[in-house]
This record gives sequence, C-alpha cells and structure tokens, in this order.
Amino acid sequence: MVGGEMLNWSDLHPADSRPAVSGPAASTLLAAALRPGDTVLIAGPHSHSLYADVAAQAESIDILVRSAPDAEELAESLTHAKTQVYCGSLDRFSTDETYDLIVALDGLERLVGPDTASLPWTEGLNKLVARLAPNGRLLLGATNSFSVNRMIQPDITAALPRDEDWGRAVGDTAPAGLKALRAEFQNVQTFGVYPSLVAAEVLVADDHQLTAATAARVVAECNSGPTLMDPYRVVMDAARARLLVELAPAWYVVAGDVEVPVATNSGELVEERLLAALRVDDQLALRREVAAYVEWLRTATESGAADNVIVDGTSYRLFGKADGGTVEEYMARFARRALESGSRQPWPAGGSAHDLTARLASMVGITLAPTTSPEMIRPLGSAEQLVTVARLADELAHASARAVLFEGTVSGIRRSVPYRLGHAMLNPARVVRRRLKRLVRRR
Repeated sequence: MVGGEMLNWSDLHPADSRPAVSGPAASTLLAAALRPGDTVLIAGPHSHSLYADVAAQAESIDILVRSAPDAEELAESLTHAKTQVYCGSLDRFSTDETYDLIVALDGLERLVGPDTASLPWTEGLNKLVARLAPNGRLLLGATNSFSVNRMIQPDITAALPRDEDWGRAVGDTAPAGLKALRAEFQNVQTFGVYPSLVAAEVLVADDHQLTAATAARVVAECNSGPTLMDPYRVVMDAARARLLVELAPAWYVVAGDVEVPVATNSGELVEERLLAALRVDDQLALRREVAAYVEWLRTATESGAADNVIVDGTSYRLFGKADGGTVEEYMARFARRALESGSRQPWPAGGSAHDLTARLASMVGITLAPTTSPEMIRPLGSAEQLVTVARLADELAHASARAVLFEGTVSGIRRSVPYRLGHAMLNPARVVRRRLKRLVRRR
C-alpha cells in the first residue's frame, strides 16, 4: 500500500465505470515493445491476458493499481517469481527502480483516486518518464475528447455521471487534440485506436481505405442503436479527409525503439468506387465498375464481398477472409450498406434493397426473382434520415407539380374546339352502339 488506495472499488470488475484495457491492438503493440529480460512497470488497469503476456517474457514486473481488491487479485493470480503489486495513486508511488518498459495503455486518469485533489496530466507523465531506464520504452494510452464518437452518438451520459466521475481539475485529463498530445513528447510514434481505449480492436497509422474499412466495421458494431450519423460512413469519410488518426476515439503514444507492425496496402475499395459513382449520378461509371467487379468475381479462385475487395488500376484482389456466396448476395450487401448510409442515388428515393439490387444485377445481365415483401431499409443516422426525408419531399413536390401540369393540359384539351367537335361526332355513335347491344342481349 503506497497511499491513496481505493478500498471499496474495482477497475478490473467495474460496476459503474469503464472496464480495464483489452483488445488485439493492445496485445499487438505490447508484443512489439516487449523483449525477453525486460524490467516492466504496468501502470493502471489492464486485462489479465495482457499481464500474462508480460509475465511470459519479462525479467521482473511491477504493477501499480489504485484498487485494493484488484491489487489482491493480481497478487494471487500472477505467479511470476519477480512480481510486485503496488496499490495506490501515482503521486504517492515512490521507488528508485527504473524500467526498460513502462506500459500505461489505459492512460493516466485512473492512476489516481479521490484522495488526490489534482494531478496535472503533464506532471503525471513526467513521473512515469522519470522511471524509464536509458533507452527505455513507453507505451501510453490517451482518450480523444473530440473524436468520431461525438459525431455518431449524442453525449447523453454527461447528464448521468458514473461513480467514477467525481470532480477533478481540468488539467487532470489528456491534452485536447492530437497536436497538443504530440507537443508533450519528442520523437514518438502516435497511432489511432478504434473503437475505444478499453476495447482496442484496430491500430491505425494512416488514412488508407483498407485500414479505415476495418475500423469502420468495429465502430458500426459498437453503435447498433440510434445514432446521429451512420457510423460506418463517418469513419470512412474521416479517412477520405485524412483525419482517421486525428479523429480516432483514442491514441497510443510509443516512445523509444519499437517496431510497430502496421499494414501497408495500395489500391481502393471497390465499394468506395461504387458509392462515388452513385453520389454523382454517373450511371456509366457505375455500370463499368459493376461489370468489371462481377467479371472478377466469376473468374477469381476465391471470391469476396464488396467491402473487402480492393482494386488497383484494373487489378482486383481480396484482403482478409472470403465469406463465400453468390454475386447476387454481394450486390445485396452493397445495396443494403448504400441505403443505410443514405447515399445519393440516381433513382427515386425510398426504394427497397431488392429494387436497388435488381438494378445493379441487371447491369450484368442477371435477373432477380420478384419478391412479395421487399425489405425497406432506412438510413442508420438521424442526419441521413433527414436528408432522405428532404429528398422524398422534393420528389413529391416535383411529382405534384407535374400532376397539376398534366391535369391542366388535359382540361385545356377537353375545352378545345377540336376535342368538343370530335366528342359530339362520336357521342351519337356510342348511343347507337349501346342500344344495339341491348337488342342483341334480349334476343
């Protein structure tokens, strides 16, 4: 016990706070930084699997957590011969030890408790950096206060503070913005983390569409309820604006000599090409892209859907795992995603996914069987829904105007002299015809 410990609290098993850090991105980063024989300090709550990964290679491990129950649990579960668990706040943690690797992927905010009136973020960072050995490495997490999450979900939780949200000084949180965060360091690498700091699924180093698509999928999975904007499109549009790292929900800062494996690919997503053609009503480009893509699907040794195939010039290739299926199923998936994103289309708004799939299929000579109950898909985000409503209202206004014009034209024709003469000439013939029919029926 070093002081400032929380006796009736758990970050590993929270009741009303965020969970401990976990996820494949955190494991990947830790594996890249950890070396056999390292002396390691793990500061803040991390998942048991991350502690176990460190214990498998490290020479010694010191752990600092603020929760007394968590400290007892870790001391009992970690059987590494040289493991020391400290319980308390970072400002009370005093040791002469230096470490080859300091891991604080949860950030600095949960390294203090309510007994610490204020610990400015920069001061907390300096306390960690001071314990780095020469040529040591630091892995630090930080939450982005203005990320894509602000555009996807309304911040309704601010009115309902969690047990963890006791009052703190403004300077206790991480710097606002990626530029401000980078200004606190020299010669570091920074990576975006999706979908959150505590559930680190995807590590982002650039704005490539392939990386963005992977991040977009995990963000969409975390936002299945009502949203302000379509989660998938928000992330993809951030990448197109070269803001994928800047608007990430969280960041990892890597100081020291660490080779972080980051995927580098060339090319463009097929789906993005199709959507680009839809946005500008370029049906010629749409037909060309659909035909080329379907031809590749028919001849490829393994097929993939529109969201995991990239095209580089005229060359197509699959990234990730193929999920199998027919060409029609791939088109249906793209149609659903296009409708969910509220993408502009060169056809009347409000159509079903089956209608859009049938139009795309007809471009390559495929005829879909009609359906008796087509599924109507509305845009996921409130913003896209409002745009669709506005488009429907505009189309309805134009249709009403054309109906009024047509009615006026017909009325004018009926009042014209040629129409009235023709009607007068044909009317006696109709009367005679009706009477003849009656006579025939009587006979």
